[in-house]
Amino acid sequence: MKTEARGERDKVLKWNGWGYADSYFKLDHEGDVVMMGDRYEACGHKMPYFRPWFEEHLGVDLDYMTPSQRIGDMEIPPPIENDEIHDELVRADIPFSNEPRMRLMRGHGHTVHDIINLRHGKFPRLPDLVVWPRTEQEVMKVIDLAMSTNCAIIPIGGGTSVSSALECPVTEQRAVISMDMALMDKIIWIDKENLTCRAQAGIIGQSLESQLNSKGFTCGHEPDSIEFSTLGGWVSTRASGMKKNKYGNIEDLVVHVNFATPKGMIHKQCQVPRISSGPDLHHVIMGSEGTLGVVTEVTIKIFPLPEVKRYGSLVFPDFNHGVEFFREVARQ
Repeated sequence: MKTEARGERDKVLKWNGWGYADSYFKLDHEGDVVMMGDRYEACGHKMPYFRPWFEEHLGVDLDYMTPSQRIGDMEIPPPIENDEIHDELVRADIPFSNEPRMRLMRGHGHTVHDIINLRHGKFPRLPDLVVWPRTEQEVMKVIDLAMSTNCAIIPIGGGTSVSSALECPVTEQRAVISMDMALMDKIIWIDKENLTCRAQAGIIGQSLESQLNSKGFTCGHEPDSIEFSTLGGWVSTRASGMKKNKYGNIEDLVVHVNFATPKGMIHKQCQVPRISSGPDLHHVIMGSEGTLGVVTEVTIKIFPLPEVKRYGSLVFPDFNHGVEFFREVARQ
């Protein structure tokens, strides 16, 4: 089985939790919390007030250990084999795999329920095959193969879903293909005059923003999952971000979407933010969570980088005062 195209997910991310495998919290010999790794400014620093606050306010005893099961001990259901689609993927030279770890890492999102199942439970149904298309043509080829061989497709971007959209129905009898968009991760063009950018759907938010920043722009969309989630995932989940009051939600940023379906590729010839006549098909695509097709390319609005960035904090005596402050800011 071909497995050369795995993307970074399997190399650097935790298989049984959120985030990078080399970034985690640890108790030092004095019982203080230390963040391990070197990816973040907090890494290597002791947090002497973290544990007392955590235990006092959340009632959690950090001395009580509940180790995760090992991936080798996890019951991973065997795949439903479909030799016809295997043969066709080989002929089309489209990378694919049915290795257990590949299937496991693409068969769940990141809800608390998912993480508990990874650490202590099992998944009764997982994708049977993972494919990595590299172009829109290969996406359409996989869709056509799935139609002709009676397979189901679940697209996946960064795998940070919290809506259970990546779960395979336990009763599904067809072979389920996980279409991993990791290899479609390029910026296609940046239009500096019209302040738009087109990129492939598999580009990670952090990479998109870094590349735009290097050209003096920002996309303005910053969900908590920006390190791992993808542009296509933002569209499919109708995502919001912490800067939405300034730049808008994803539906405010989208100019155009290329959308692969069993009936063919859907795209508009007119590359403008809105048209006055008729319903906007983009609002059907956004939030569809892979049920109608696969997002392949997205054109979004971009913005000049702010000239100055300043960070600060305000401390309120209680929650209600904080809420009232934000309401007053909104009124002004």
